[in-house]
Amino acid sequence: MAIQKLTELGSTLLKGIDALQSVFLLALRLWLAKIFFMSGLTKFKSWESTLQLFEYEYNVPVIPFDIAAYLATAAELVIPVCLVVGLLTRLNAVALFALNYVAMISYPDISIAGEKDHIMWGIAILAIFLFGPGKAALDHFIWKKLTAQVA
Repeated sequence: MAIQKLTELGSTLLKGIDALQSVFLLALRLWLAKIFFMSGLTKFKSWESTLQLFEYEYNVPVIPFDIAAYLATAAELVIPVCLVVGLLTRLNAVALFALNYVAMISYPDISIAGEKDHIMWGIAILAIFLFGPGKAALDHFIWKKLTAQVA
């Protein structure tokens, strides 16, 4: 009898944790979206400065500075929107992780605090990639619809 009650209690607690997981993942998505979208807006609003920074300050590997500026700005404006609604979330997490990493290694004078920010964002992005967007996402509803049609 006691084991049954403990099992029921454990089951109830796990359901609560599952609900919190979706809320946590949504909060992570919204937090990251705000950080990167605001960065994209700053780049867009001061385009000449952005180009100068990419040409003279950032050391983006492999691609020309102007293409890097366009790609980074576009990514910082589009990916956050996808994160907010939870569309193609894991794919966008991979792209955002790459953007975050390149941003961290491309700025030669990054402070310790800036480095910690990028690491923290990387961990949050990794959590979204590993656990998915949660139930408050278009991906979840699309997946439910697709799997219901197959069954």
